[in-house]
Amino acid sequence: MLPGIDRALTRTWVVTLVLVAALMANITYVQGFQAEELRDSTLNSRRLADRFKIDRGPIVADGVRLAWSERTGDERYRRRYREGPVFAPVTGYFSVFAQTGLEEAANHFLDGTDGRLATADLIDKLLGRRVPGGTVEATIDVRAQRAAYQALSGAGARRAAAVVLDADTGAIRVLASTPTYDPNEVSTLDGKKAAAAFERLNAQPLKPLLDKAAKELFPPGSTFKAVVAAAALEAGATAGTGVRAGRSYRPPGAGQAINNDAADIGGVCDRARIPLIEAFAQSCNTTFAYMGAEEPGNGAVHDMAAGFGFGDRIEYADGVFSAASSFPETGEAALSALGSIGQGSTVATPLQMAMVAAAVINDGVVMRPRLIDRFRAPGGRTVDEVSPRRMSRALSSGQAAQMRDMMEAVVQRGTGRSLRGTSILGGKTGTADVEGASYNDRWFIGFGPRENPEYAVAVLTEAPGYGIESGPIAARIVDALTRE
Repeated sequence: MLPGIDRALTRTWVVTLVLVAALMANITYVQGFQAEELRDSTLNSRRLADRFKIDRGPIVADGVRLAWSERTGDERYRRRYREGPVFAPVTGYFSVFAQTGLEEAANHFLDGTDGRLATADLIDKLLGRRVPGGTVEATIDVRAQRAAYQALSGAGARRAAAVVLDADTGAIRVLASTPTYDPNEVSTLDGKKAAAAFERLNAQPLKPLLDKAAKELFPPGSTFKAVVAAAALEAGATAGTGVRAGRSYRPPGAGQAINNDAADIGGVCDRARIPLIEAFAQSCNTTFAYMGAEEPGNGAVHDMAAGFGFGDRIEYADGVFSAASSFPETGEAALSALGSIGQGSTVATPLQMAMVAAAVINDGVVMRPRLIDRFRAPGGRTVDEVSPRRMSRALSSGQAAQMRDMMEAVVQRGTGRSLRGTSILGGKTGTADVEGASYNDRWFIGFGPRENPEYAVAVLTEAPGYGIESGPIAARIVDALTRE
């Protein structure tokens, strides 16, 4: 062969080998590393068509299956939910169109495409082997969740929610909401039926698909005074420090005064100065409005609120976020005063207010809420655990101890004294007026059990009346958590 032809063939072979190698590398990358991204892309028309061909793993809590897949006659799998309305805020739904809740947070673990489930990750990806869906264990206490749902449903409330946190770990033990929906209705394989169910639910004015416990905002009323009291402690006060009280307080530049509740007339709140612990126990509006407007002032309250998590959407499962609670950052004393008694521009989720109570009994440390405990392979082996994660330190140990004393005083001799002798050791009541409405947002946050408080609870009910009317629901839920 002529030398020139030999060199040409050699170059051709080299170029061919390089192209083949590049092609193999691209196939390897696409199938092995981009498969998940391409599968989930909204441009992938097969994404929705194939979603019911997979036997998704179960979602469980306390050994009870909350969600699982059931095979149909046409070799597809329909998602089923135990006591759907009770656990809907936890499981979410898996429908023709989308998924929410834990179905969304653990989607790839449930459908078997998560790398933690592959026996030989790269080989399985390349060969296209189907890895069975895994099991997701939620942190929910099943008995307490049922108790919360029953109590909220029977409260005669327009909207209601309850959250319980394990203060030490951030584990969510209860996440309950009413009105609610049944995930079985929207998880049908029939697209037209699913669309009709979504249309009906979305047309309802109270939005049952929207979880009231973590994704809807409400004025927190006097429960927000726990944040303001914490700001006062950070500024140098103690539980025994004398603070301004009085029947009425007009913030600088305000056209209207802020008054105490009519029931406080002639009581402790009428006095010119009282100890902070008594102002907190009796929920004196004038004290906390003054604190927010003047001393320690808006900046101090805003910073303390941020330390508890206000201003952030809290991620409590992968990709699942709460609504962001907020307190106004303002130079207008009147707005800050109103916000400091949990009205005006101040809004919060029940999850956020449970985080405030949890920090009080956790030495001032705010733990990140979490809804998943662990992930198990189909054979039962634990392949991953969700460890507790510290989010921030809102209070020093000493300040947390004083806040605990103040919240205990609420139950011992304050606005929550009707809870004495129950499983609730300490707390804070809150009644938020809703402009133009015949109902109030009735709040209670607190902690229990009495002997060794480890759970922080927040309960909201929308109905005529006062915050203390949500207190017995909190006690009932804590009872369910601690019952043998």
